[in-house]
Amino acid sequence: MLKKDFTSFDLYAVVHELKDKLVDARVNNVYQIDAKTLLFKLHKVGEPPMRLVLEAGRRMHLTGYSLEKPQTPPAFCMTLRKYLPGAWISNVEQYGFERVVTFQFKAKETTLNLVLELFGEGNIILTAEKGAILQALFFKKMRDRNIVRSEVYQLPPSNAKNPFNVSKDDLTAGLKTAGDAEVVRAVVRFLGIGGVYAEELLLRANVSKMKHCSELSNTEVEAIFDSLQGLLSAVSGQKLEPHIILDEAGGFLDVAPIKLKRYENSKTQSHTTFSEALDEFYVRVTAAEKAAAGIDISQIKGEAERLKRMVVEQEHALVEDNRKMARDKQIGDTIYAHFNELQVLLGQFSATWREGKDLSSEVTKVAATKKTGHLPEAFFESFDGKNLSINIRVDDLPFSLSIRGSLYENANEFYDKGKRAKQKMAAVMVALEDSRKKLADLEKQLGKVEALKSAAPAEAMEDLETRKVQTKEWFEKFRWFRSSEGFLVVAGKDVVSNEVLIKRYTDPYDVVFHAEIVGSPFVVVKTENKEPGTQTLNEAGEFAAAYCRGWRENMGSVDVYWVKPEQLTKSGPSGESVPHGAFVVNGKRNWMRGTTLRLAIGIEEGEEPRFLGGPVEAVKAKTKLYVVLVPGDMTGKDFLKQVLRSVILKLPKEQREKLGKASIEEVREFVPYTKGRIVLSA
Repeated sequence: MLKKDFTSFDLYAVVHELKDKLVDARVNNVYQIDAKTLLFKLHKVGEPPMRLVLEAGRRMHLTGYSLEKPQTPPAFCMTLRKYLPGAWISNVEQYGFERVVTFQFKAKETTLNLVLELFGEGNIILTAEKGAILQALFFKKMRDRNIVRSEVYQLPPSNAKNPFNVSKDDLTAGLKTAGDAEVVRAVVRFLGIGGVYAEELLLRANVSKMKHCSELSNTEVEAIFDSLQGLLSAVSGQKLEPHIILDEAGGFLDVAPIKLKRYENSKTQSHTTFSEALDEFYVRVTAAEKAAAGIDISQIKGEAERLKRMVVEQEHALVEDNRKMARDKQIGDTIYAHFNELQVLLGQFSATWREGKDLSSEVTKVAATKKTGHLPEAFFESFDGKNLSINIRVDDLPFSLSIRGSLYENANEFYDKGKRAKQKMAAVMVALEDSRKKLADLEKQLGKVEALKSAAPAEAMEDLETRKVQTKEWFEKFRWFRSSEGFLVVAGKDVVSNEVLIKRYTDPYDVVFHAEIVGSPFVVVKTENKEPGTQTLNEAGEFAAAYCRGWRENMGSVDVYWVKPEQLTKSGPSGESVPHGAFVVNGKRNWMRGTTLRLAIGIEEGEEPRFLGGPVEAVKAKTKLYVVLVPGDMTGKDFLKQVLRSVILKLPKEQREKLGKASIEEVREFVPYTKGRIVLSA
């Protein structure tokens, strides 16, 4: 039977495991995933970002998955966002051995508590420093307590004993008091540990769970007590054995922090931490539940069909506007190509009209001359009395000329119409790209929903892999590359990251580069106590030059120097303060004069091709598919698109289609000041 309840043992184990990790973590943001589930984004100095999931009545763990968030946060979430972002977790405590955990937050000048209840339907309650309820997931009045705004929060009453505080005599008395009750039921009531662990306790003690308490011998009670101590010792020990229990088909059945005798013959899936096991179990079980839920996808399909029709209409409008633009320009060009003849023809009608004479006689006259084949009358087709224009055909190109205006004005009107068509095309193109993107996103969503609805559970789970959050290395917060000799080279992005890079991530045996210009990043070669070669030093110097302000100023080269970390100090001359992100250099500098400003952007081939950028030689060492950039005047999105196209065109067709959907944001990261020009395409 699939796991239903989050047991007291589960809660004790995960709180015991995560407490030190969560304490002193700061809340970056709070999201409400669904009616009962919260996601906290947490940050702790020196640690990767953490995502804490709390689901009322069901679970608590960190997650490595990107969970879908509603566009509009519910009221409960908005209240939490009012109080908690920026607050620090100061404590995490389980209430006794109950399924209740309290998170204490230090927020500005006050203390707040968030209570997660995992029993029954569950609840999440936010309280002020003295316990007054500020907000709750569910407000309700009960026989023994109330969850009502402004009332002091009360923990649920419990008749069960905390297993950690129960002596052998306490257990003996408790079981004997139960009389003819089955021992498994008595253990559940007396210790409050739930059916699974009550059965586990008796299984380890080799006592039948159906035995009446009045029939228990002293030896059996002692065995039950010893088994209880063994379970408590295992769950509170330094080394948990977290694992997921699988059924015969390989589906998820249960998750436990320790090895259980009841599952000794079952297949299991081991995990490094209990939180990780819980994450994998609940994320996948939730996906399987969705797969069996019979999701209605008619609304999604309807919207997809509407977008398809819109795309077709916009594509048609684009073709039509392009045709009109080309035709109007052609007419303008034709007028000027036959300017003299058309001027004579138009002049005949314009003069007659201005003199107030009957235009029909002029039409008859021109029509008669047209039969002789003489120009310009041969261009004449007919006269439009309603619009006061003459219909012309030149080289099978029909158009009209208004007799109210000059031939110059007629030609310019066609050119202007062409320009307006071009402007309209640009607007339609933007709308078309937006519609195509929305349609692609919707079709992707539709595919996922249909997979969840119709696929086997194992196949439906493949969708989860795309949502797995990849843990970033520390240096991925900065600009970085690996030199052609294999050394990691890291650069700051701004004054804050410059400061952090030097103070926190630079070791005494590293090498630090800087360009001799205001607005240069610090660049650090991580040597790992090895000697970097000349090639690595040259590449690091080129990296420092490329991302300095000289690129923005279209400079061709700058002077770069390198020093050892001990030569950097925050102490300025005569006690002067040194700005954040800057350092004073003492001692000799090793100069690299006239370092050229250039860099390369390429694609590293493999099963999953990815973009990479950095010094030219470093990129060349990893791929033949790259372009070289130098400072230039092309800027913004157009330049990024040009770089993206130039790189992608070098790929084989199948990979080109895959990376062709890449965002220009992936390229922006490598382009200094979002400007430059391409000088070489390998």
